[in-house]
Parts: sequence; structure tokens; C-alpha cells
Amino acid sequence: MVQSHAAWIGLFIYMHELKFFRSPILASGLEYTETRELGIRKIMESISSKDGAPIACWNSGVGEPLLLVHGTSGDHFAWASVLPALERQFSVWTIDRRGRGHSGDTDSYTLERECEDVATVIDAIGSTVHLLGHSFGGLCALEAALLTPNIGSLILYEPSISLAGSGWSVELEENMQSLLGASNREEALLLFFRDIVKTPPHEIAAMQTGSSWPGRIAAAHTIHRELCSINQYIFDFRRFRAFQVPTLILLGGESPPRRHLVAETLHRSLPDSQLAMLQGQQHSAMRTAPDLFVHEVVKFLNIHGSDALGGTDRL
Repeated sequence: MVQSHAAWIGLFIYMHELKFFRSPILASGLEYTETRELGIRKIMESISSKDGAPIACWNSGVGEPLLLVHGTSGDHFAWASVLPALERQFSVWTIDRRGRGHSGDTDSYTLERECEDVATVIDAIGSTVHLLGHSFGGLCALEAALLTPNIGSLILYEPSISLAGSGWSVELEENMQSLLGASNREEALLLFFRDIVKTPPHEIAAMQTGSSWPGRIAAAHTIHRELCSINQYIFDFRRFRAFQVPTLILLGGESPPRRHLVAETLHRSLPDSQLAMLQGQQHSAMRTAPDLFVHEVVKFLNIHGSDALGGTDRL
């Protein structure tokens, strides 16, 4: 009994320990790294983007390829709550966007580089891919869809597009820069969620107790540059007139009016699009209502999967 009890304790520690160890394997010119995440062995693939920045990717599940692109301050752990359900039906790819986690960075940052990263990963997967982007990752996904013909369908969950101002003041920007300049990353992260994203306090508290919070703190230095990119980005519907990729626009029913405005504008502007409301949710339904989130994603992909992955040029 004592040995059994000790074994269970050991298993508990193993399953909750976050370990990373490198053992590079070269195959077909690509670098692979074996990692342990929450006790689960995974193989990380590093793909070089157009400017040479290495983008870390993970693949799990069986089925049509589905690439998930996380938002500001996140990393590939952002999808932990929905990954088990999605990988039962899809070959799911997750990434660390540049500047965080296992991915690299360059001295010169632009939104265009982020979008090239997503397109490069899609092309490296080697087949037509479903693409899902959340928040800033949604903006990257939207623009990446103009860079590669290998996207079969697109899902945008409240992409970070500013149509009526960003909602953050000069004072907020100065506070953010001051906190980051003082290496007070966690306070900068809290400022972002509390005062810019307007995340409810209970959701912030839940994130703080989650396993991904240390990674978010480590990536806090990327927040300001992404906010600046959102401010500078201009959505020009004319660039998407010939866009024929089937698109699902996800919107939280309790999200603020500015997010409703963006979703409705995208729905009018993207020729083959539909809008789905996540009732009772805001900006983080993959964490707050994972079953609802997965239901809407799978419902859309089940309709468009076989037709969308026929290999036709949709741009």
C-alpha cells in the first residue's frame, strides 16, 4: 500500500511538472525537439520563417490539418482546454508565435512578419489546412490567408481589428511602457487584460492560477508592439473582394460593441462568410466554455472540410 501510494504521488508530480529537454533530431532538413509538457512527451518542429525566425510547432491528433494561432501574450498552451476534443477529429497544429516560448525573434518587428510566419507554417505542413486564429492571432490569420493558396477554411474569433479606435489611451500606453521598462512584466500583463482587453476579474483570476500564466508573463514584452500593430492596421475590404475561402466569424455574445462592429464588418466584407454567436461568452470562450467553442468549430469544419480541402485555388 505504501509503495502504491508513493507511486501515485510520483505520478501526480510527473503529470504536473513542466519539463523541457532538447534532443535534436534532423529529418528532411527540419529540426525536431523532444519536449515534456505537463508530463506528456511531444515532438516540437522548428520551421524557419521567411526572415529566418524559427517558429516552434506541435502536431497531435488525426484527420484534416487544423492550425491554431493564439492571441497577444499567449503561446501554444492557450488551446489546452479545447485541444483534446479537437485532436479527436483533426490533425491539430499549434505554434508559439514569434518572440515567445520556443520560437525565435528578430530585431525588426512588423505585423507582416507575423502573417508570413503563419503562411510559412501552413505551406510547410504540406497540404491544404483549416486555419483558426484568436484575437491578434485572428488578425495574423486573416492576412496570412492572402499569402498562401493552401487554406481550405478560415475561422476568426474576435480578430484584433480596430475600426473605431483601439480603446487604449496615451496614459495607458505610457503606463505599459513604464512597467515593461522596469521589467515589471506581470503588472504589464495585468494592465493589458484589465484595462485594454476588459477581461472580467474572475477570468483574470482563473488565468493566474493556470499553467500558462508564467508563459504569458515571459511574453509580456510582445504586448506593446502588437498593440501598436493593431493601431496601425487598416482593414480595407477591397483587398478581400475576390476572397473565396469559407470563413466562420466567432463572436462572444457578451463582448463589447466594438467587437460586434468588427465581426459584422468582416461578415459583410468576406464573400463566403458566416457569423456565429457564442452566447454568454466574451473574448476567451476556449477557456470559459470549451464545449461550446469546440461545437461551433467542428460544426463549421464538418460542413466545409471535404469541399474546402479539394485543393482548388481560392484566392
